[in-house]
Parts: sequence; structure tokens; C-alpha cells
Amino acid sequence: MIASGAVPIWRRALVTVVAGSAILSAVWFLASARAHEKPAPDGAAPSEQVSPDQSLKLLQDGNGRFVSGIAEHPHQNVERRQSVAKGQHPFAVVLACADSRVAPELVFDTGLGDLFVVRVAGNIADPAMLGSIEYAAEQLGAPLIVVMGHQSCGAVSAAIDAVKNPTAAIPGHLGALIDPIKPAVQSAKPGDDLLDRAIDANVSNVVAQVASDAPIAELIHAGKLKVVGGRYNLASGEFVLLTDLNSKKP
Repeated sequence: MIASGAVPIWRRALVTVVAGSAILSAVWFLASARAHEKPAPDGAAPSEQVSPDQSLKLLQDGNGRFVSGIAEHPHQNVERRQSVAKGQHPFAVVLACADSRVAPELVFDTGLGDLFVVRVAGNIADPAMLGSIEYAAEQLGAPLIVVMGHQSCGAVSAAIDAVKNPTAAIPGHLGALIDPIKPAVQSAKPGDDLLDRAIDANVSNVVAQVASDAPIAELIHAGKLKVVGGRYNLASGEFVLLTDLNSKKP
């Protein structure tokens, strides 16, 4: 006979088990969240601690995870959001095309505050783009600039059409995007792969343009900054390095 008001032993045991399970679940959740929150080297802001070459390695490693389907999605939790609200220290600048299939944060498996992304159709470097890049390099200390072209770029394709049909009217403001890409088309040899070669030539031209910008050139000369270019493959997800200004790769 159980006295009135007394809690049966089996019920107290059940409460203890449930409470213990809840605590273990909470501990597991926090540990899992922290495992996906990859800190910068030595716990410092990336741009303060990472060299240009290390920054490039971080991007290549992240792209490798993205290609393999094992992206970690770092720096995307509440703690990171609150941290970067106080200031930003991106470890790389990415000048990319505005194409909806090209998202640098996803391609390089990064999170909030990691990349300073500038996007425009054809990944051209007009004055507004250059001004944004200068700000990230000079004021935020980003040690790497990546010019990111991509497979099947519509802006480059339009530039090819414009070169082939110079008298054809270009509607609206599209000419402002196409004109800077024409030299890349004109320098590429005709053939079935003209689009691919024009895309690569455009990347190389933009890399040279960015690197010759006076404030950027000073940082490169001081060894604080590196400018590279590459092409993103839409199907495979792979980012292939094409132009490394510092090592003079073809």
C-alpha cells in the first residue's frame, strides 16, 4: 500500500531517466553546433591571421568539400552572427558573376563574415566593382582577391554575339556589361570552344586590371595581397585556378 501523496519508486526512476536523457541531448546539440563552427586560426579574425597563400588554401579546401558533397557550412550559427555584427574581417574578396548558379559562399563552403563578395554579370571590374574591392583590401585587410568566371557565362556569350554582329543593337544597359568583355572575345582564337576560351581570357584580363589598380598594386608589392583568377564548373562544382599573378602561372 502506497501512502497518499507519496511518489512511486518506478515513477521517480522514470523522471530521473527522462531528465538525464534531456541533459545528454542538450550536451550533444551544443557539441554538434560547436563542431560546425570552425574558428579562424589561433582564434583570431581570418584576415588578421591568414596569409594570401593560406587564404587560397582555405578556399580550395572548402571547394573540395563542396564538390564532394560533404560541406560543413561553417560560421552559420547564432554565435557567429552575433560576433560579426561587431565588425567584419573577411579572409578573401571574390569578384564573381551575378549568375544565380554561382554563389561563392556555397562554392567555397564558407559562412558569415568569411568572404567579401562583389557580383556583377560577366565578373567585370568597372569603377564601382574596383571601389568595393579596394575597400575590402585596404580597410578590411582581406589578403586575397579571386576573380571567378564560370562555365556557360551568358554575358561572355552575349559579347561573342556582339563581336560577330557589330551592327546589331544592344538593348538597355547591357552594352555596359558586354563592352568590357569584347577584348577577351577578340583575343581568343575562333573554334568550337570559343566560349570557354573567351571566359578564361576575360578572367585573365580582369585579374590584370584589378592588379594594376594603384591601391591594389601597392598591397601586392608589399606582399600583403594576392590576386588570382579561376573558372567555376556548373556541373561538377569545381573551381579551377587559371591565373595566379604572383607565381605567373599560365
